[in-house]
Amino acid sequence: MILTAISGGIGSGKSVVARVLRAMGYDVYDCDVRAREIMDNDDRLRQRIACEVCSDAVECGRINRRRLAEKVFADEAALEKLNRIVHGAVRDDISRWAPMRRKPHAFIETAILYQSGIDRMVDDVWEVTAPPQLRLQRAVGRGMDESDARSRMAAQASYEAVSAHPDVKMIVNDGIEAVIPQILSLLSAG
Repeated sequence: MILTAISGGIGSGKSVVARVLRAMGYDVYDCDVRAREIMDNDDRLRQRIACEVCSDAVECGRINRRRLAEKVFADEAALEKLNRIVHGAVRDDISRWAPMRRKPHAFIETAILYQSGIDRMVDDVWEVTAPPQLRLQRAVGRGMDESDARSRMAAQASYEAVSAHPDVKMIVNDGIEAVIPQILSLLSAG
């Protein structure tokens, strides 16, 4: 099985690429969605977040996502702790998910490929890019507060991988170059 990461920062268009692939019949694992589901359903994980990251981010056994986001995007150490906790659980989940796929090529959508350690699980990476101002505009257009969007973009940009994945292909989603032909070209290249 070939396992490909679809990566890119907030507003880059990685979800657009993932939707196209799903429409084509490919399996796509959405790290953000699965992380939320795991956090919502794993009592032990929530306890670790409350104890190690932010005690008031868990209320009545539920994650207060707004409070957690305020904490981790303002405190780099808290973000690192949260990533260590949640991404370990997500990697374990991917390890169970990948072998059950019906096609010989599957995809993992992730905004933080290297920080999560998912780069070590995939055969190649499709990096989706867009100009920063367009990314900000897209995030705000989806209802995110501009300062929150800027904080997330800065947090994502501040991380530099020790070494990039050896097989990275680019998809430009700048509103000018068509995305679907780029996807088809990458799929046909194998």
